[in-house]
Order: sequence, then structure tokens, then C-alpha cells
Amino acid sequence: MGKKFVTFGEIMLRLKSPGHERFFQSPSLEATFGGGEANVAVSLSLFGKDSRFVTALPANAIGEAAVREVRKYGVDTSAIKRTKDGRVGIYYLETGANQRPSSVVYDRAESSIAISKPSDFDFAAILSDAEWLHVTGITPAISQDAADSCLLAMQEAKKAGATVSIDLNYRKKLWKYGKTAVEVMRELTQFADVVIANEEDIQKCLGIEAKVDVTSGELDTDVYKDLTAEVKAQFPNVSVVAVTLRESKSADHNGWSAALSGKSGFYLSRHYEITDIIDRVGGGDSFSAGIIFGLSEYGDDEQYAINFAVAASALKHSIDGDFNLSTKAEVEALCKGDGSGRVQR
Repeated sequence: MGKKFVTFGEIMLRLKSPGHERFFQSPSLEATFGGGEANVAVSLSLFGKDSRFVTALPANAIGEAAVREVRKYGVDTSAIKRTKDGRVGIYYLETGANQRPSSVVYDRAESSIAISKPSDFDFAAILSDAEWLHVTGITPAISQDAADSCLLAMQEAKKAGATVSIDLNYRKKLWKYGKTAVEVMRELTQFADVVIANEEDIQKCLGIEAKVDVTSGELDTDVYKDLTAEVKAQFPNVSVVAVTLRESKSADHNGWSAALSGKSGFYLSRHYEITDIIDRVGGGDSFSAGIIFGLSEYGDDEQYAINFAVAASALKHSIDGDFNLSTKAEVEALCKGDGSGRVQR
């Protein structure tokens, strides 16, 4: 087997109101699983990478169902810790439409990963065969122990010679245990090679201001050139900064593109108009998986890497659920310009 692409974080039970309904408009919720790092592991596996997902889950039927859900997409789940205490975190999702935004309610206090200690994970062994480690800013937001576990994982990945990526992923509803996002995330970012973010993430997690109005619907790319340069200036260990550029025109209609400040220059991706969004949750994770795959596979061609990531994420907007179920071939077809949506016979 080849080198592993490892992700570490929380997987949750996702309970979604049917279609575009409000919560409990009808007496049912659709139950699936999802979570930033699990989403990335699944997508990388479907792209053909040997991926491993690391988390903690309770040793009960719900925890086992979460493990099965990830494993069925070919992800290595052997490093998942089963706990006697704790629970599977839950998030409730109401999908917006037109001018009504989507809404997420978290119920994840005292989850298994939130109460696990860094010493519960043998990261040196887990990462001994790793080519890449990916973490996000979501896990460090849930508890001090989870933040410490993320830090240890990143340190061990560096010792193992793996590339480390972090999706800053600011979640204001989660930072409740006494530390600010900037305090924690600036420390973690010192161990990253690749930073993935949007302009709000960079501001809220790293304390670096972006002079941009995200509500205007128009984007000034020079702002992102300056912003990514400032991230690299403050974190000399970071060689690549990838920034997603989402123009939210309504809940159903987004402009979607990205910028990448890489080892060889600054690149803008192709721009997509996504006019009938099925599910944008997990869109950022599908971008992360795309950029990890693109940089590992086409590292010298950073323009193609960012185009691959944006195409992968554009396709995710058409797929219900947290996971991007698109294949490498489908993403490459879109990269080549086949976005007509015609039936493939």
C-alpha cells in the first residue's frame, strides 16, 4: 500500500429537515453522517488516494454506524478510538432557499472526541506511514483537549515528514471553552505547510484583516493577493495558501472560484456560476480534498491544482449530503470544460 492521507477530527450525526422545509415542518429528519475531516477522507478515497480517518466515537450502535458509513467509501478506519464515555455529536441542518439562508444547530457537547485526551491517540504510530495530514479549525474549537490533540497530531506529522494542511474553518458557535480562535489557530498554523480558508477564516482565526466586502457580490482579486502574501509573511513555514471565493447571491445561487498563492506564483481558478444548489454543506471540505489531491498529484502545476479543487467543489454543490461523491474522472471532465450536464450514455 502507498503512503496514507490522514485526517483527524469529529464525525457527527447529521439530521436534516426534508428538502427545503423548516425544522419540524413535517415530523421527520433525514439522518446521515458528516464532518469536515471525515468529508475530506471520503473524497480523497474516491479520488484514489489511500485515506485514513482518525477520530473518537462511543462503542455503541450509533458510533459503529458512523464508522461503517466512512468505511464503505474505502477509508481506513483502523485508528478510530472507541470510548466508553462520550457520545456522537449531532448537527441539525435546515436548507435555505432564495433569500432564506441555511441554518445549522450544533448539539455536540461532551462528544467522544471532545473529551478524549491527546494521549488517547498514538499519533506517532498513526502517522508513521503518512504522506499528508489534514486538520481543520473545527476540532480545536470544541474543547481544549481536542485542540491539544490537533497540535500533537500536527507535530507528529512534521516529525514523520508528512505535508500538513489546515482548513481554518471558523465556527463562531463553537468557541466556548475560554480560548479565542486566534490564540489557538495561530499556534496550530505554525505547523502547517498548506493553509485553506476564506477571507473570514483568515480574519477570525489568524487576526489578519482582509479589506473586502463579502456581501457586495463582487470580488477584488488584488485583495486576495495581498491577503495570502500577509499570511505567508506571518507564517514562513506556510508554502501554499488557498482561498475560496464565494459570491453569495442567494441560498441557491453562488459564484464559486478560488485563488492560490503557491510555491511558484499566484493563481486564480476558473469561475463557476452555481445556480441551483442542491447542498452546499461540505463544499469547503470538497475543495480541501481537491487541493490536497491536486497538490500531491500535480504539485508542479499549481494552476491545474487550484482548477481541480474548484471543479471538485462545484460538483459537490450538486450532491445531497456532506460527502462529495464525485470521482477523479468526473472532476477532470469538468476541468476540461464539460459542464453541460448532458446525460452520459
